[in-house]
Amino acid sequence: MNKNLQSHLIEKCKNNDSRAQMQVYDLYCKAMYNTTCNFINDDIIAQDVMQEAFIKAFKKMHTFTGEATFGAWLKRIVINQSLDWLKKQKLDTVELDDTVISIVENESLEIESEISLQTIYNCIEQLPQKCKNVVTLYLLEGYDHQEVAQILQITEIASRSQLSRGKNKLRELLIHNNYES
Repeated sequence: MNKNLQSHLIEKCKNNDSRAQMQVYDLYCKAMYNTTCNFINDDIIAQDVMQEAFIKAFKKMHTFTGEATFGAWLKRIVINQSLDWLKKQKLDTVELDDTVISIVENESLEIESEISLQTIYNCIEQLPQKCKNVVTLYLLEGYDHQEVAQILQITEIASRSQLSRGKNKLRELLIHNNYES
């Protein structure tokens, strides 16, 4: 979609034009659903959370300034809505302190044999919730540690630490899963 058409569509959405809102929803729903599924492993709940995020976005459309792309702005709302849903579930989480014993940024997750993408997603689901959130935001969504820290309201050090622990646990799960396959 060209930029002028998108800007026109966004302006219509700001004026509560329901047809424009439906067009925006149709343009972004698949990508935003995939983002939601990175946090919530239940299709029906993920759909509900995504739709709630769209409702919130349309209500707050007047706050969209165009500093970031609309897709990035919307994605941030979807991620926050997903994290809010997780917080409301009061899931058992493992508290991690801000101390870092050693973090090696260039650790790779290379596993010698081929592993399916679904297996990797299944292993990510098994991570403790806080590690899962950081791993999802950093590795799957592409945010840097500063952005992850802002989104999750933690320090950058905690983000790095949780990513390191998450990657180590993920590596263990992938290796274990590989031997059982």
